[in-house]
Amino acid sequence: MTPPSDNDLDPESTEYARLVGERLRAIRRQKRLSLQEAEELSAQEFKASVLGAYERGERAISVPRLHRLATVYQVPVDQLLPREPGDPRSEGPYLDLTTAPAPAPRKIVIDLGRLDDIGGPTGEMLRRYLAMIQVQRQDFNGRVLTIRRDDLRAIACILDTPPDHATERLEQLGLLFQGAPALNSVAR
Repeated sequence: MTPPSDNDLDPESTEYARLVGERLRAIRRQKRLSLQEAEELSAQEFKASVLGAYERGERAISVPRLHRLATVYQVPVDQLLPREPGDPRSEGPYLDLTTAPAPAPRKIVIDLGRLDDIGGPTGEMLRRYLAMIQVQRQDFNGRVLTIRRDDLRAIACILDTPPDHATERLEQLGLLFQGAPALNSVAR
């Protein structure tokens, strides 16, 4: 018995091959490669005509070849596959190779010596929250405390400000450490 050819795919598989092809084309274009350039990049392993057939959904790509193509394009394999509704990955965007990576988040270091300058219930809640972080991390140097992204969300709630403005608010309150902390004073 001969195995079914690519043309013998059921309608659902044919549709999926088309969606995979759209992703393959999108990644190749994000890499700013023509079909011929992709062939050259793959050391002629993937012929331009075959890549074109994959991209048009006329031909299904095997898993090993999909993996090798991901290696050629230097992307995770899952980025070459379409996302289906309900897939947890469909919440986030596909990898976009045409945009620059986001800048690394600014390191946020709280000057614990300035905490006493913040009065009222906000100051008290902030002191308690930061003390809790120190206990959890066993970080009792007492001078500075590095804040992690999840910590910053909670601090934003305490300061009654959106998370993307929490750093600005900490700066307005004079709580951001202005020097370079010693290595042993940075939270692990």
